[in-house]
Amino acid sequence: MNSNKKEMSDDTKDIGMLMILEILGRPPEHLKETLNEIIKRINEEKGVKVKESKIQEPTLVKDQKDFYTTFAEIEVEVEDIMLLAALVFKYMPAHIEVLSPETLKLSNNSWNEIFNEITRRLHGYDEIARILQNEKMILENKLRELMEEKKDK
Repeated sequence: MNSNKKEMSDDTKDIGMLMILEILGRPPEHLKETLNEIIKRINEEKGVKVKESKIQEPTLVKDQKDFYTTFAEIEVEVEDIMLLAALVFKYMPAHIEVLSPETLKLSNNSWNEIFNEITRRLHGYDEIARILQNEKMILENKLRELMEEKKDK
């Protein structure tokens, strides 16, 4: 895999992008603190530099009593395309926009590396979803058993 990184052209290096991260919750000050912490963690990622960030003031969610939403616009520069893909999966932004370079040229090996990483992560998420479905089914069956026992008493 190290040879793949060497094969990447300058057009896949130093990629500027804008990410928008949205969060929901309460209290409103906690949302800003959380986004600040996430921005700090992003900036600490190897090969990633936060160039600018702006957090919007939390606003009350429509038809909710005490539930707020806010978002952060984060401009970052990543050393290579794989780091961009990793950020997307790790932080799940609501929106991304590649700012520079205008054109990204990737070799077959670079595409393979990206798609294999996507596939690996999707399989991991699928495994977690299957485990949760099985645990939910087990809990539902236990609950039915307990309700039947309660009826019989």
